[in-house]
Amino acid sequence: MQPRLKPIDEQVIVITGASSGIGLVTARMAARQGAKIVLVARDRDALAQAAEDIRAAGGDAIHCVADVADPDALRRVADAAVRSYGRIDTWVNNAGVAIIGKLLDTAPDDHRRLFETNYWGVVNGSLAAIPHLRRNGGALINIGSVLSDRAIPLQGAYVATKHAVKGFTDALRMELEAEGLPISVSLIKPAAVDSLYEDHALNLMEVEPSNPPPVYAPEVVAKAILHCARRPMRDLYVGGGAKLFALAETFAPRLTDRIMERTLPRVIRSGGPLRPRNDALHSHGDDGRERAGRHRFVRETSLYTEARMHPWITAAVVAGFGVLAGAAVARGWVRDDGGYDGGYGSDEASGLNRHRLSMRRQQDRMDEERRTIGHNAKPAWQAAEEGVVTFPR
Repeated sequence: MQPRLKPIDEQVIVITGASSGIGLVTARMAARQGAKIVLVARDRDALAQAAEDIRAAGGDAIHCVADVADPDALRRVADAAVRSYGRIDTWVNNAGVAIIGKLLDTAPDDHRRLFETNYWGVVNGSLAAIPHLRRNGGALINIGSVLSDRAIPLQGAYVATKHAVKGFTDALRMELEAEGLPISVSLIKPAAVDSLYEDHALNLMEVEPSNPPPVYAPEVVAKAILHCARRPMRDLYVGGGAKLFALAETFAPRLTDRIMERTLPRVIRSGGPLRPRNDALHSHGDDGRERAGRHRFVRETSLYTEARMHPWITAAVVAGFGVLAGAAVARGWVRDDGGYDGGYGSDEASGLNRHRLSMRRQQDRMDEERRTIGHNAKPAWQAAEEGVVTFPR
């Protein structure tokens, strides 16, 4: 059964990891568009403030304090959403954290905890949401990463969790489709984002981490999430940089390995001297902000992602340029022989163009004759017998 998703202003949306970064931006954006929001995170104070800010701006939001690693807690979140608003239309599994450093330096307990949040958080959220989504249909949106497709050094544990999220999401989608359930399952795969990713990460290096460019604004990801909330999409890369990373993995994996081995460790270690930090691996970090502001240049839009979200508009724009080009040729603004008439369109200009064309054709004939000299030459004795040439006696 094809999922039929509602407009955003008619939806009840649950967002995990909603106290900062992508989750907070998505909650505020959806609330401005009229959705009812259920914010979920571990930081009680930041979460309550975010919900209050949404209500103060005229939106409708409640908050639920929960650790996504706890399946019972997420089931209670789903029940609270239904008690407050009567249903769930979209569930966004966004909560996540990172470990930055070498895999061999990562403690097993930290590695396990990372999976509890990044992978099991998605599993627990999906299992809590599906019983409610299956009644009237809706969207389940999981936040993966371009690193779901392509590994990089110094973020190996995080990469492993995002590969697991992709595998779980793709398998779950097929199982729900096989049952005919009206649930859209989407995987969002952003490139690097100017969220609190580095601030919340457990850093095992002796310097501050910095994500490799290009870095995109969290609003670009939020737009992609809300697009998938109202239009079913299998997956969506956020940022042309993310797509290029994935293509590199597909067509030149070993070459990409070598390039990344030489360049990315230096880039990831370029964040400057260590700062005091409260990482979010085992407890909540310092939340309440949308951006970390670590990156000098942040892309506020992505033409690639916009084109993927609006393919018909993109096709229309391309077709429009084609029509304009054809009209330019037809009106004589651009000649079909590759020349340009200067834009005058007058008889004098046309005559000048004809003269130039005649001179060009004459030059082309002379060039052709020069190229053929010597290629079809006759022997001297034959030329003399035929009277083509004469030799002095």
